Amino acid sequence: MISVTEAKAIIQKSITVLPPVELSLMDAAHHTLAQDVFATIDIPAFEQSSMDGYAIRFADKNLPLKLTGEMAAGTSETFIINLGEAARIFTGAPLPVGADTVVMQEKILLENGGLIIKDEGLRQGGNVRNKGAEVKAGGLAIKQGTYLSPAAIGFLAGIGVTKVTVYPMPSVSIIVTGKELQTPGNLLAPGQVYESNSYSLRAALQQAGITTINVVQADDDLDELKNILANALSSCHMVLLTGGVSVGDYDFVIEATKLCGVQQQFHKVAQRPGKPLYFGMKERKPVFGLPGNPSSVLSCFYNYVLPALEGLSNKKSSFKKVAASLTKAYSKPRGLTNFLKGYYDAGKAIALDAQESFRLSSFAQANCLICLEEERTDYAEGDTVEVFLLPGVN
Repeated sequence: MISVTEAKAIIQKSITVLPPVELSLMDAAHHTLAQDVFATIDIPAFEQSSMDGYAIRFADKNLPLKLTGEMAAGTSETFIINLGEAARIFTGAPLPVGADTVVMQEKILLENGGLIIKDEGLRQGGNVRNKGAEVKAGGLAIKQGTYLSPAAIGFLAGIGVTKVTVYPMPSVSIIVTGKELQTPGNLLAPGQVYESNSYSLRAALQQAGITTINVVQADDDLDELKNILANALSSCHMVLLTGGVSVGDYDFVIEATKLCGVQQQFHKVAQRPGKPLYFGMKERKPVFGLPGNPSSVLSCFYNYVLPALEGLSNKKSSFKKVAASLTKAYSKPRGLTNFLKGYYDAGKAIALDAQESFRLSSFAQANCLICLEEERTDYAEGDTVEVFLLPGVN
C-alpha cells in the first residue's frame, strides 16, 4: 500500500500527452492548442469606427462641417471627405479617406444642414480602431498551450481561422462489474441494487469535456471480463473499471488486467474512501480499477482519474486547492489520508454528514473534498485544512 502523494506521482509520471490532431474550429472548443497560430492578415484589416457617430478630419473639429455622406458597416465603396466636411458613420464601418477621428453622435449639433462638434475631450484618432490593432499580419495570435475557451474560439474565427491543431480529448471505456447491479428503471430483484457508478462517471467525464464514452456491464466472470477489457483496450485511450478490485472470491479485475497485459503500477492506497484503488498501464493507455462504492468512485475520479485525463489532453488542472478553516472538530485513525465530502464557503470548510463510502447523498451536496493528513489523527475547530474544490460546483 502506498501513500496518496506516491500514487499521484506515479500517475503523473506514467501519463503521456496524446498526439495532436487537426480539428475544425467549430469542434475545437475546450481543447488545448498544440501549435502557435499566426495571423495571415491585419485585424482589423482597415481603419474602422468603434461607434455610431460622425467621421471628421481632426483639424476641422472647430469648424462648422458639411455633412456629405454616410458609411455603414460592410460597405466596400471608397468615400472621401475634404476640408470642412463630415460623414455619418456606424460601428464597424471603414473610415472615409481623409478622416482620422470619429465624434460620438451625442456630441454634435445639427444646425441648418451643418454639423457642430460639442466635445471638448475629443482627441485625434478618437473612437477609431486602427488597422492591425488586434493583431498584425504575421503576428502571433494565440500561442501553443492555450485553452480554447469560447472567447478564444471567437477570436480565432475573427481572424479568419477555420482549422487548428489541438491535443485531442481521450476516449474512455467504463466497465461496470457486479451481477448484483440492476439498471435504473427496472424492478429490483432480491439482493439487487441500482447501478449508479456509470452515471456518475459519465457525467464527470462529460463535465471534463470527454464526449467519446463507452459503457459496458460485465458479470462476475473472469473470461467475460477479460474479453470486455481486451476490447476496451483496443478501442479507447483510457479504461475505468468499477468494483471487483478487492480480494473477494468474485473480484476478478486484477486477474483480468494481468491476462490482458496491463502492467500494474500500484494497488491499494492509504486513503479513505477508495483504499483498493488500482492503477496500471497497457503501453500508453491508463487503466483504473475503482472501488465499487459510489462515494469512493467519485473521490478517486477527482483525485486520480481527472488529472490523468487532463494529462492526456495537455490541460491545466481543474481541481483547485485552497486552505480553509475547519468548522468543527474531527478525529480519524492514523495511517490513512481522509477525503471528506464537504462544503467550502468564504474560507470555511464544513464536513458534511453521511461520510460512509456507500452514501452518495452527501456528495450530491458537496462542492469540495476536505483532505485530512495521513499521519494526523485529531483536528480542532478552526484548524487549517487543505480543500480541493470540485470542478464546476459552486
